[in-house]
Amino acid sequence: MREGMAVETEKKTKVLLIDDEPSFTRLLRLNLEKTGAYEVREENKGSHSLEAALQFRPDIILLDIIMPDIDGGTVVSQLRSSEQLQNTTVLFLTAVLSKRMIQEKIDLLSSIPSIAKPVSAQEVIYFIERYTRR
Repeated sequence: MREGMAVETEKKTKVLLIDDEPSFTRLLRLNLEKTGAYEVREENKGSHSLEAALQFRPDIILLDIIMPDIDGGTVVSQLRSSEQLQNTTVLFLTAVLSKRMIQEKIDLLSSIPSIAKPVSAQEVIYFIERYTRR
């Protein structure tokens, strides 16, 4: 190896943030990237989610449930119908449900784990690590 060349020893976890609030996705992206462990892409239009996921091929998708153009449930259906993305981990990240409601409405949420907003970057990192351990 030549001197001065850095070698990346671990592959960064690829995170796709899908939320209609650009200020939220930008702040979360900056906090995740600051750790050096994540490569993050933002998508602020639910209707562009499938295309963004196909291009980026994330390890995990953090997805808002309520967006103006398409809801998170529809996005999940689109992802699950894609052969390339059907096994991609998805977490709902939403202000619609409180943490207590998430526990009480487990049937409603099906098999998609959920994180209630507001949420700290540390909490998001905990969930990313929990659901992407290889």
